[in-house]
Amino acid sequence: MNNSSKNQHISRQFDDELENVLSEVLAMGGLVEQQLVNALKSLIDGDINLAKEVIDTEVEVNTYEVKIDQECTNILARRQPAASDLRLVTAVSKTITDLERVGDEAQKIAKRGQDLTEKHSGPRSYYISIKSMGNLVSSMLHDALDSFARMDSKSAFDVANKEPESDDQYSAILRQLITYMMEDARNISGALDAVWVVRALERIGDHARNICEYVIYLVEGKDVRHISLEQIEKEIINK
Repeated sequence: MNNSSKNQHISRQFDDELENVLSEVLAMGGLVEQQLVNALKSLIDGDINLAKEVIDTEVEVNTYEVKIDQECTNILARRQPAASDLRLVTAVSKTITDLERVGDEAQKIAKRGQDLTEKHSGPRSYYISIKSMGNLVSSMLHDALDSFARMDSKSAFDVANKEPESDDQYSAILRQLITYMMEDARNISGALDAVWVVRALERIGDHARNICEYVIYLVEGKDVRHISLEQIEKEIINK
């Protein structure tokens, strides 16, 4: 095999390795996305069995993270990628960390759902608000992963731009829960569990935005983690 053929063979191997890692990230993302959907459904429906399924899924999510992280380490050690390929491996490594943390938050939601179902009977009006926020955050996670799959920095920015809305919903639900607790001391225990749920949802929104920032970094070559949305739009997206 001459040098040209050898280099082409190595290049194809490298491309295959990158494609495999990307496929595994998206598989992990799909698993975490379903974990979140099921966690919210178990909470709203009071489905303890589904909550247990969500909790058990965490082992599989962690396995994905360890496997992909090791593959990224191997690529860096063997291939020493440069420029865009290095950004890709870096973005993948950061993304799986955020996905694993989304899985942790989904697990917390499922556990709190179990507590609410087992200990606090009766209707809870704030579930409507939690469901609304859950739908928003789930949509953000789905669209962030879609942006990652398509490596689309514009759509990634659009998703990141929704994060302030999730923060606003978080604040509004907290005010609602505080009022609920003040109205009747018997509501306090259940409302505190609900506080942990909305806190988990707020963090998932943050993780979805992080993934979007990695997409922008990957595509545009700019680290936007500490830049305002206005600056990102003006200086990078609409440059």
